[in-house]
Amino acid sequence: MLTSPLLPLHEQSGARLTSSETGSQVVTYGAAPAEYAAGTTAGSLLLDRATRGLITVTGGEATDFLHRILANDVKALEPGRGNRNLLLTGKGKVVHVFDLAALGEGYLISTEPGEAATLMQALDMYLFAEDVQLADETDLHAPVELVGPGAPAHLNAVVSGVDTEAAAPHSFQLGAFGEVTTRVTRLEVAGRPGWRLETEPSQVAALWAALTEAGATPGGLVAFDSLRAENLSAAVGREITDEIYPQEARLDDAFSLTKGCYIGQEVVAKIDTYGGLNKQLFRLRVSHDEPVAPGTRLVREVGGEHRDLGVVTSWAYSFATDSGVVLGYVKRKHQEPGTEFRLGDTSATAVLEE
Repeated sequence: MLTSPLLPLHEQSGARLTSSETGSQVVTYGAAPAEYAAGTTAGSLLLDRATRGLITVTGGEATDFLHRILANDVKALEPGRGNRNLLLTGKGKVVHVFDLAALGEGYLISTEPGEAATLMQALDMYLFAEDVQLADETDLHAPVELVGPGAPAHLNAVVSGVDTEAAAPHSFQLGAFGEVTTRVTRLEVAGRPGWRLETEPSQVAALWAALTEAGATPGGLVAFDSLRAENLSAAVGREITDEIYPQEARLDDAFSLTKGCYIGQEVVAKIDTYGGLNKQLFRLRVSHDEPVAPGTRLVREVGGEHRDLGVVTSWAYSFATDSGVVLGYVKRKHQEPGTEFRLGDTSATAVLEE
């Protein structure tokens, strides 16, 4: 599902939209600073995530199968619990990043928009005669996300039967929105504590309206990217590609060093034991507020010559610092906070923050 069922509501509300290969997305509802504030200090930011993918994995050998190939623990997950997880190449680089949830009789995998089909194919490659069934159920769910200090109150005002105070990270509960079962998961949104609410596509517009009426602030990419950049949270297709090791993208919560063998485990373990990362993701503060294109090189004078020492992957306006910020990969030995780089062949600079 690459078109959100919320699209007509966004259009009627006058939201600014942008289109991409994974469907239309809300840029802002018109008041980006207020949307950002709702996600940080006052209220909650409501985000459309209805085009995310969903895969179910069932069968008598589903647990053993997933535990054997995925980077994070599967066997230790009790029903109602989950984690962020990875499928890696044999060389330890990231192919897919997703959220895994244990149902008791099977698992749910929530993917980035447009990735369910390719992840299904990748998983199927490792299936032989196991009792495992994979199903793409993307069209059957339509999630939204909440982030901000007021999120638990706004959630509880709309969805009954959920104990937000007792919810552990990546745990989920089944609540009710009217007569419809709604899955509520506690997880990070743009690098901050948040919630994902999953309901049926036919009900998501009513859920969105109810959350807005309860006090949540609808928002879009401007506020989301500001939060993501400030919290150094890597995004699929920007910071996370199949050329990146998980430690480079700071995906430490998405893999295990103790669960035993999985695809790419030897490389991940070797990096942890011996180091050897040639680059890692950092946030840098920019000397101006104009957007910086992904792929812009980070250049620094070393020993009298200008050297290419990194690359920008994302830009955002930081409402917290009132400046432009970028995320980018910076080479080893040039990662001290305060290190200044030139942005490509321009006079603009970026200073490494962390």
